[in-house]
Parts: sequence; C-alpha cells; structure tokens
Amino acid sequence: MRFAITARDDERSHALKQQLEQALTDRGCILDVSQPEIVVSIGGDGTMLQAFHSYLDQVETITLVGIHTGHLGFYADWRPEEMDELIDHIAKQDLATVQYPLLELSIDYADGSHNQLLALNECTIKSFNQTLVCDLSIRGDYFETFRGDGLCVSTPSGSTAYNKALGGAIVHPALEAIQITEMASINNRVYRTIGSPMLLPKHHDVEIRPVNPIDFQMTYDHYASIIHQNVTSIRCRVSDKKVKFARFRSFPFWQRVRESFLADERR
Repeated sequence: MRFAITARDDERSHALKQQLEQALTDRGCILDVSQPEIVVSIGGDGTMLQAFHSYLDQVETITLVGIHTGHLGFYADWRPEEMDELIDHIAKQDLATVQYPLLELSIDYADGSHNQLLALNECTIKSFNQTLVCDLSIRGDYFETFRGDGLCVSTPSGSTAYNKALGGAIVHPALEAIQITEMASINNRVYRTIGSPMLLPKHHDVEIRPVNPIDFQMTYDHYASIIHQNVTSIRCRVSDKKVKFARFRSFPFWQRVRESFLADERR
C-alpha cells in the first residue's frame, strides 16, 4: 500500500505524522507522496480540504482518510488514540470506500479565456462594497436576477459547512446534487428572488452571469480565494468525478451530524 500523509501545522499533528509514517513503513507500506493509493490527513476538515486540493489531479485514484487532532470533523473522523487500529486496517488493506459528489465550476471571461475548478465543499461568490447583481439560468433557461451580498453553491458533503450557516439544508452525500443558497438577498416591492435554498440534481446546471461590472471574490472550499474581473459566466454542476473516502468501520452520516451539532462528541 502506497501512502502519503498531510498534517496541520501544529506540534501534535506533526508528531502524529512522524509516528504514523514510521508505523506504516514498519508494516510494509511504502511512503510515496507523488502517487499514493491512500492519503491520510491529520488535523481537521480544513486539513482534509488541503489534502484534497493537493492531490486533485489524482482524485479518482486515491482514497482519503482523516485523523482529527481537534474537534470531530465530517471528513476527519478518527481519533489519535485509535491510530493503532487505523494502522492495522491500512497495512492489511482492509478498507471499503464511500464516494462523494464534487462541484464542477466552469468560468468564462470577456477575453475568451476559460478556467475549470473542482470543489469538495462549496463555491462562494461575494461582492466587496457593492450589491452583487447576476442573472441565474437553470438548464439554459432564465430563472431570476439575484441582488444581494452573494451566493453559495455547495455539495452534499459541504452542506454542513458554510451552507448550513447561511440557512441551507443538510443533504446526505449519497444524493448527487448541488445546493444554491443566497447571502442577504434584496427582496422588496421592486426586486424579488426565490428567497430559499434550491437543490439541483446531477443532470441540471446553474449558470451565473454577472450583470453589474464589479470586482467580486470567489472562493472554493475556503481554501483558495480569487478576485475576479471581467467574468461573463460561472457554470456550476455536479462533476462526473467523485472523491473516495476510506470507511474502515460504520460511521453513518446522520450520526456525524448529530455528534457535530446536537450531542457531545462520543461514540
């Protein structure tokens, strides 16, 4: 089993990384940071997002697993004290996988250039000091003109992150869908938006076309932030690619939701 490890920049995470590297090597696994079969993330969900983007070009061939050194995460669900058990599973290659949908972003610019991105959690489009005005089309048909602070387009696995803070729905990652959630939309006698989150299935896409020529900030996974100018269109859809996570034991999604938002961290 070829493996790589990424760790949060703190003393405890780095110490666990060194311990894990040595233990897996002693069990016959091969440290291979360029072409791993499994990538272990030590830290939190933010560290997992960084690992995902670091190996984005290999997303269909790697399997991710997370050890949390802070609070329980949706992606980092193993505790440091359980590391011996995790090492045993990896060394024996005793793993099942679960696949989660990804968000695909296609960005067109006025000069004819194009950019394509993938996100595990979400993409956000925000204005700085002016109202963001953009037309939304679903499957090529005009739907509404949005006016407000911005929009969040999330995956099911990202629905518990920023999307939830905006009042979006929690969506099980078995559903291949994307969710559009508004940020402080303007709704009055003159301007109207749908005013509620929307779920789009895999065969639907949403095109966001800026109407007013302002600079705006676009982030994906809160990992990268891009100041955009002269954007003509941002198309969002469920990607044909999926990300794989190792599931060495049963840890149902709704149990993770409950433990993260409703109960003490215990199993």
